[in-house]
Amino acid sequence: MATLKTQPVIETKKPQTFTGEVVSDKMKDTAVVMIARYVKHQKYQKFMTRRTKLMAHDPGNTKKIGDKATIEACRPMSKNKSFKIIA
Repeated sequence: MATLKTQPVIETKKPQTFTGEVVSDKMKDTAVVMIARYVKHQKYQKFMTRRTKLMAHDPGNTKKIGDKATIEACRPMSKNKSFKIIA
């Protein structure tokens, strides 16, 4: 009797995506996107806004300050830039 060997199913993970607002577009092919999260303080149970600024690759400088941007994780492009703008 011959046994059939099947290939294991490999699941690919989706890269992280975040939505935020462009706060700087002064660099070439780079935009700084601020992501705001609404979180609850662990001890005091108060809700507060946490902000994170991430650099994202923006070929052609298509986004301007104040625009909404969706960014996606990618390979590191420089020391501080590991995201790219997808929308």
